[in-house]
Amino acid sequence: MATEIPIWLNASYVQKVLRKTENDESIEVSDITVKPATAKGDNYLSAMYRVTFKFLRIQGGRKVGGEKSIIVKTTFEGTSLAELIEELEVFYTELSMMSVTLPKMNEVLSKASLPQLGAECLYYQYEKPTHMIVEDLAPKGFTMADREKGLDLDHCLVAIRNLARFHAASVALVEKDPDALATYNKGIFRENQTPLLITYLKACVKSLANVTPYWHELSPRISEKIMKLSDVVFAKGCEAAHFREDEFTVLNHGDFWINNMMFVYDERRVPVNCIFVDFQICHRGSPANDILYFIGTSPSDDVRVLHRELLLHEYHASLAVAMRNMNCSTKVPSFENLQEALKKRAFLEVIANMISLPIVSIEKGTDLDISKIAGSVDKSSHSGYHRKSYKEIMIRVLPLYDSLGLLDV
Repeated sequence: MATEIPIWLNASYVQKVLRKTENDESIEVSDITVKPATAKGDNYLSAMYRVTFKFLRIQGGRKVGGEKSIIVKTTFEGTSLAELIEELEVFYTELSMMSVTLPKMNEVLSKASLPQLGAECLYYQYEKPTHMIVEDLAPKGFTMADREKGLDLDHCLVAIRNLARFHAASVALVEKDPDALATYNKGIFRENQTPLLITYLKACVKSLANVTPYWHELSPRISEKIMKLSDVVFAKGCEAAHFREDEFTVLNHGDFWINNMMFVYDERRVPVNCIFVDFQICHRGSPANDILYFIGTSPSDDVRVLHRELLLHEYHASLAVAMRNMNCSTKVPSFENLQEALKKRAFLEVIANMISLPIVSIEKGTDLDISKIAGSVDKSSHSGYHRKSYKEIMIRVLPLYDSLGLLDV
């Protein structure tokens, strides 16, 4: 969604923040440049800006200078999307994660000699303009992968290993402080969800139902089932994501897809690590929630078809090693337990394919306003549903979902 650069985001403001966060009144900021940090179609629930500037400060009795870049993340103030974001409370979840919980998790990871999984939060503000300032990961070599191509096996293995470490760190954190994750109970699928979000989900599923009749490779019965499914998709999502105290639970990232991770590469351009961004939908629950969403949105289709089992084994092995390295007393679930959890929540992958994968499929540079989609329930909502790449995936998976009863109301 296109946004204008906030008036308050200027040299004077950056200087004030730096002086406060670094406790140095000598800092002077100049030559500031503010640009969008993401391309159109790559970010939907917040606005992100890369701020580059020069600075001077007094050290050892003389002025020294340098250049720095930071990322400023803000809400969409005064836009059609602001109401939805406010009701979802996603920005406040992320502020809590970045300022309190993630630093504690990174500390746990560090003690186990594992790399951090989120950028450092330099400053945050709850009052309006609600925003936060985080380190810019680009100078460290981190970049986004190509969402249109999807992640190849090397990228997927790096991502799933780090997801397991993220989950393990949350387990270790709860063992130290049982109330550490108590506030993270507001995932997408929860009671008292905003009607705007429920309408959005319904609109997306109807969009799929509107295009599938033209996919002659599919039985007409499937289109009819998807149309009926649109009326109950939120309720079925709540049932699949339901928090169960008697199961192995972790802090889920909640929006673990290709655009919310950045990779760093070796000299052969092989990914060696990744770091996570956008902690807006973090919530407690089964690790299956994140795993199914990742598989439904992010791998290239050949990885989905050929290497799904490998990814699950890699996740499980990485979880076990990380929990052991963090000296967790919680029992690691068996691989069979993990498979059972995935089976119970399989509908979450269906939702990811029907609602999020079309966004992944949108052509680069395409702008998207999800608040408008929520207001167009009876129309095909955006171009992602019409992309050839999306159709090729869905004509393969929809008959499979149908055979498993996942499309039944």
